[in-house]
Amino acid sequence: MQADICPEDTQSVSFIQLLHILHKQIITIFVVFGATIAIVVGYTMMQPVEYTATVQLFATGNGNNSNTGIGDRINGNAFLMEQIRSYPALAKTKVVLQPVIDDLKLETSSTQLAQQINVINPIDTAFLNISATDSQPKLAARIANAVAESLSNVVEKSLYPNGISAQIKLTSIQPAQVPATSSTPKWRYNITLAVLGGLVLGVLAALVKSVLSKTVHNDTEITDIIDVPIIGRLPSDQHLVGNGSVIISASNSPVSDDFRRIGTNLSFTVLPGNTGCRLMAITSTGASEGKTTVAVNTAAALAENGARVLLIDTDLRNPSVAKKLGIDDSAGLTHVLSGQAAVKDVVQQYWKTNLHVMPAGPKAPNASALLNSPLMEELLKNASLQYDYVVADTTPMMVAKDPVLFVREGGFLLMVCRLGKTQKEDLYETSVELTTLGIPISGLIVNYEKIAD
Repeated sequence: MQADICPEDTQSVSFIQLLHILHKQIITIFVVFGATIAIVVGYTMMQPVEYTATVQLFATGNGNNSNTGIGDRINGNAFLMEQIRSYPALAKTKVVLQPVIDDLKLETSSTQLAQQINVINPIDTAFLNISATDSQPKLAARIANAVAESLSNVVEKSLYPNGISAQIKLTSIQPAQVPATSSTPKWRYNITLAVLGGLVLGVLAALVKSVLSKTVHNDTEITDIIDVPIIGRLPSDQHLVGNGSVIISASNSPVSDDFRRIGTNLSFTVLPGNTGCRLMAITSTGASEGKTTVAVNTAAALAENGARVLLIDTDLRNPSVAKKLGIDDSAGLTHVLSGQAAVKDVVQQYWKTNLHVMPAGPKAPNASALLNSPLMEELLKNASLQYDYVVADTTPMMVAKDPVLFVREGGFLLMVCRLGKTQKEDLYETSVELTTLGIPISGLIVNYEKIAD
């Protein structure tokens, strides 16, 4: 049964699906997370070690008349609050900092020293916090206290014309102490930020990668598009690269057992029609997804158990069974369908007496016409009477709809999907088209599955 969903229907992602996406992209998450940690650690290590000392001042009115009225006091407090808001900028001027430089004999300019100073007036308070930062903790404290003293002198003695008493007085209520620990680099803060940021960036990268990916990468992505049971999973294995069948050349390998399991699963399929033969068409959405490898090895696995098997290469546009098995392809299905040869003249025995192979022969320019001819229909009927299984390696669905022919003749359709290769859009279009035609897919074979150790 094909899924009747479309891409728009899958826009809402459940929590379980989200977890699955993150799980399949776990490597991406770890890479981004690790890179974020490494960058932040490197940045933190490059920062110079500095210490910060802070002195706290309190501003008060310096009125001499204790008999002033309430109104005058209110105006005085308003004046004080207005003035103190300008002191952070005043503290960084040359008139305040130059005496500090001279007094402490610093080898710097007032502009450079201003970059080491940070002055804050908490909102709606008469407090003034002056912080100084330096690579030497003792010097940081001395600078902070010196700036506080110099600012107090400027405010009390230099801001007003001669003969006018100072309106505001700054008092140090918390002198700067020599800091015991450095203020930068902020290892704990940076590492915490890196961990949180790395996780967020890793998850975002995983989601973006999943959304932008055009190919299927796991079983769930396949079955989300096409609702069909998976009857077999095949790993990426070196034994599958060369020619021949792994059932023969590597009979004890894990991948050969995977094909045997596929054969066992197929033996439980419902017999089509009233014949004793199971006619199966093996296809894929596109090229290089492994359908020929699956067809060859599935046929061998079935024959190994004693079944009479006929393997037919019906991909007349791009035949590959003969090359895979290393047999003669000079004559084949093309000659039979064009009336140039009889079936018995082109069928070859392979490996066992009960395994027969019919190559495609030369490429046919009129492949669809030949496959839909009465001769092909007759060939399949006769083969169904002589064999237990007829395995057809067919054309990819995105190339032509030849596999549909075999289902209409009483067979069932198997789809091979290669992880990292099968296009999501192609698989969806294939699903929709087969649903429209009323052609079911009986099973999926997942190729290049990542096998856990």
